[in-house]
Amino acid sequence: MEKWRAADRLLKFSSRFASAVNWNNSCKSKQGKYFYSVATTVHRNPLFSSISPDDISYFKTILGERGVVQDALALDAANTDWMGKYRGSSKLLLQPKNTEEVSQILKYCNSRCLAVVPQGGNTGLVGGSVPVFDEVIINVGLMRNILSFDKVSGVLVCEAGCILENLISFLDDEGFIMPLDLGAKGSCQIGGNVSTNAGGLRLLRYGSLHGSVLGLEAVLANGTVLDMLGTLRKDNTGYDLKHLFIGSEGSLGIVTKVSILTPPKLSSVNIAFLACEDYTSCQKLLLEAKKKLGGILSAFEFLDSDAMSLVLKHLDGVRNPLPPSIHNFYILIETTGSNETFDKENLEAFLLHSVESGLVANGVLAQDINQASSFWHIREGLPEALMKAGAVYKYDLSLPLEKMYDLVEEMRVQIGPAAKVVAYGHLGDGNLHLNISAPAYDDNILAKIEPFVYEWTSKNRGSISAEHGLGLMKAAKIHYSKSPETVRLMIDFDYCVFELLPDTSCLDDNHSIICLCLSA
Repeated sequence: MEKWRAADRLLKFSSRFASAVNWNNSCKSKQGKYFYSVATTVHRNPLFSSISPDDISYFKTILGERGVVQDALALDAANTDWMGKYRGSSKLLLQPKNTEEVSQILKYCNSRCLAVVPQGGNTGLVGGSVPVFDEVIINVGLMRNILSFDKVSGVLVCEAGCILENLISFLDDEGFIMPLDLGAKGSCQIGGNVSTNAGGLRLLRYGSLHGSVLGLEAVLANGTVLDMLGTLRKDNTGYDLKHLFIGSEGSLGIVTKVSILTPPKLSSVNIAFLACEDYTSCQKLLLEAKKKLGGILSAFEFLDSDAMSLVLKHLDGVRNPLPPSIHNFYILIETTGSNETFDKENLEAFLLHSVESGLVANGVLAQDINQASSFWHIREGLPEALMKAGAVYKYDLSLPLEKMYDLVEEMRVQIGPAAKVVAYGHLGDGNLHLNISAPAYDDNILAKIEPFVYEWTSKNRGSISAEHGLGLMKAAKIHYSKSPETVRLMIDFDYCVFELLPDTSCLDDNHSIICLCLSA
């Protein structure tokens, strides 16, 4: 029961970061309409004010007419998450162009007790990037300048609104790569990536953003600008506070600038698309890849037969790389190195050994960039294919490798014929994307999924959020991954931070560290 009490406190307590959240929630009372998680009724915090004409006038003095958006069509898009499951009712979207404007907005909102929700590219999947009620939306998309790039150190400094794909293109021209790559790279923004500690396709090689981000700038609830925008790889002077903001989902402040270490672009990239007949072979193949491919292994992705069938049916132009049949499991392997001949020979030798040992049933090595892109399109196109297939319940989980597919098989028994269970993910770092695909959202299906999926994950010492964050969907579920003592420390830390801030006036003694995300 103690775990439930800790979670209940997270739901009921209002945020000490008033200007970053209107958060006492797991979901709105109208949640059943959206079918996104087991219902928990929430109410708008009465401490927060409503927008007035004077507020609008003030924001226009800061941002100008174009930076204060009240257009119904634009607001509808900003109020609605990418999957169309979560919808707020904000009447105001603010678009600051620099850190000073963000600071002025938050300082004013704090003095007026106006709740806000930070927003980036609004590509999040857990309902953290849109309002719960009528929060002011602060979208950092106009803050998209690349401030500096050092070719010697590989350190890139940029504003939070830079779209990930634009950074990838910029670095490609400079002979470097981003250590982060996502399927949503065409829309997601680096500030949101950092605030949600996005994982993505290159984590196996380059690690998480906790390792790549060297510094950041953030604006706190009262408008204080926190300058931690260092570019040094070594700095042992006290607490490394930037790590508190990486993955904090906007709960401590709005990230406005980022410095990130980028590796040089290597000349040799090879992609293999393989078929395995059982999950045990997939695990053994990963172990062999780590041994035989060593430092050049950069990605190890998997998808099951249901995922492949879904892509072939719903994505235009996709062909089966290993016709004519559908295999039980597929593995995409990428290697990145500096010697094309050696790397290719190494990968070919690995593949030959894997086939001869029975780990791989079939496979193909990409012969050119077009074929390589087509292989990646299968893996990266899965979220789109699921959306086209109908309703989808998405779960982003970290699990011990040997247990990962057990959950998929048990979920199929749990669900029965009412829906299809589709599995794919980053096998190289133990991240399962579990999807339950159905013709339409249905409370009966949801009741079979939850809390079963969270209980199973907790029992096997997994995490209910590998890389998507908690957001609105999972805030009440934090106890499945964190102990009551850990949650209590989060709350206490949150309380201490905001007690130390001057001029945080519209707050009571109730608070929560879990807030709406600054979405990627």
